[in-house]
Amino acid sequence: MSSDGPGSKPQVSSPAHSARSTPSWRTGYWLIIALLVLTYVLCAAQVTNDPSPSAFLVQLVTVAAVLRVTEVRADVQRIAWLVLSIAGAAIIVVTILGTKGLVLDIVLSAASMIAFFVAPVAIIRHQVTRRGLDIEALLAATAAYVLVGMFFTLLYNLVGLLTVAPMFGSESLDSLSSQLFFSFTTLTTTGYGNIVPVSPEVQGIAVAEAITGQLFLITAVARIMRGARRPPFEGGSARGLTSDTVPKEEP
Repeated sequence: MSSDGPGSKPQVSSPAHSARSTPSWRTGYWLIIALLVLTYVLCAAQVTNDPSPSAFLVQLVTVAAVLRVTEVRADVQRIAWLVLSIAGAAIIVVTILGTKGLVLDIVLSAASMIAFFVAPVAIIRHQVTRRGLDIEALLAATAAYVLVGMFFTLLYNLVGLLTVAPMFGSESLDSLSSQLFFSFTTLTTTGYGNIVPVSPEVQGIAVAEAITGQLFLITAVARIMRGARRPPFEGGSARGLTSDTVPKEEP
């Protein structure tokens, strides 16, 4: 709060103004995007149906970064950091000991899926409270969209681990890489058709993902970008205006 003189009105700096004053290149969403690219590469390199321990560790770091950047409450962050640290330490021990098995793969896949469900929700919740269209908003929308695709990838992976029959038929090899490819072509409704699910359960998930992808574009992204269409005098007090400073019409 500041004033120019004894008779001047105090000016209140709003959170939205503070958010815009921060350079866009300094936003933490750049780190989240980089971690998502690394996660994608590690998953794409997995030619089996088993989750990658290295990718799981990167996913944990990604979720931790999301919770930090989205300014989740301190107590929630502490609990999340504790859970993520325990999970990370456990996977490191398991990797060193060389432990493998279906149960471990199911646990890794389910844990990753839950983590990538929480992350986009936190991003959308953080961005809808901001105002203005900038680089951070675009990066946040991109990160949330990719996280949704990764969530469905891990859901397909979990279904593949729990079922015996091949997910994409006998002509296609079930792998985390093919599940990743199918997930993003479904999310974006590209649908090349070279990989097609054969079971009704997976087909239902694919339909749900396609609908989610379209709804995300017209709702979540629109809400993140809504600040660009704000009327100039909406929320006058947030712009340093009060009822005394807003011009009044003469009767």
